[in-house]
Amino acid sequence: MSIYLDNAATSFPKPDVVCDAVAQAMRLLTANPGRGGHKQALDAARQVMTTREAVARFFGVADSSRIVFTPSATQAINQGLFGLLKPGDRVLTTSMEHNAVVRPLRRLQDQGVEVIKVLADRDGFVVPADLMVAATPKPRLVVMTHCSNVTGTVQEIAEVGAWCRSQGILFMVDAAQSAGLLPIHVEEMGIDLLAASGHKGLMGPPGTGFLYIRPDLDLQPLVYGGTGVLSDSDQQPDQLPERLESGTLNTIGLAGLGTAIDYIEQEGRERIRTHEVALVQQLLQGLSDLPEVTLHGPLQPERHGSAVSFTVKSVDPSTLGFRLDREYDISCRVGLHCAPEAHKSIGSYPEGTVRVSPGYFNTSQDIDAFLAALQTLISAD
Repeated sequence: MSIYLDNAATSFPKPDVVCDAVAQAMRLLTANPGRGGHKQALDAARQVMTTREAVARFFGVADSSRIVFTPSATQAINQGLFGLLKPGDRVLTTSMEHNAVVRPLRRLQDQGVEVIKVLADRDGFVVPADLMVAATPKPRLVVMTHCSNVTGTVQEIAEVGAWCRSQGILFMVDAAQSAGLLPIHVEEMGIDLLAASGHKGLMGPPGTGFLYIRPDLDLQPLVYGGTGVLSDSDQQPDQLPERLESGTLNTIGLAGLGTAIDYIEQEGRERIRTHEVALVQQLLQGLSDLPEVTLHGPLQPERHGSAVSFTVKSVDPSTLGFRLDREYDISCRVGLHCAPEAHKSIGSYPEGTVRVSPGYFNTSQDIDAFLAALQTLISAD
């Protein structure tokens, strides 16, 4: 039986109710939401609104119109950064960011935005005090990941957000790895911009994501076009979410995302988190018992998201990943995980690591099987 341990890339399997919701939407909700007054279009629009309100509720957003749907966290991050920053602005970020943050910032740097990077420690943790020291002169924006996709390290978002709010600095959080796994409340954490994918911890379909934008914050659109409102004007509308949602929305995917959020709420986010922490603890303990293995990241499971990274002495990570897949039917991720600067911070560049990321539907038996397979491979070499 195959074992899937790559939930940091995308969660699998999806809950049955999510698959059912997608199938039903494909059959019944293929009209264009907001693009007509007939019944089918209105039904599609209601589904989009239901999901928008579910996302807002889940993340503590009072006004659901501040939730803008995107195809991915990457596009949400791009919309936030390019929609906000101008030449001469100063941005504070960290060495643990995914390329979804690094590459837009590099392009903006080429256009005259000043980018300052605060280094993480060897566990991938960014000390909030280091961010505060680097914030002179005051930046316009601090942007950072909530949870590393490489080491799983959970950052002190609430502390940084409260400090940013007290200093009048905008705070943007990449929650691609944490949304659905860790508690996030935008007001309580001082978050002004929150970007997340729908297909990882939120257990929704690929092709879904969102950007939360705090009230009174205006972003320039990345994409211009039809929005279903003010069709007599050649100007992009001012109101959200239409201003930033040109083109036909992924109603089918959003039906799955809304159902996935309902599923998480019914199961209980704390229950899901408790189960995944137990699996991470089992992984960390089992890997620590293998003398050839070097763990990269915190040793405390409560400081982890789902990702656990490691290397094996004298064995290339790609070789291990290949053999785990081909010989044991175990799926994991190897390499740099689209985050080379993070690997430089933890000392695993340029080879990268083997990343194992269990999810809610994994079992302790899956972890035992993975550890046994790894030990056999190491012993054979």
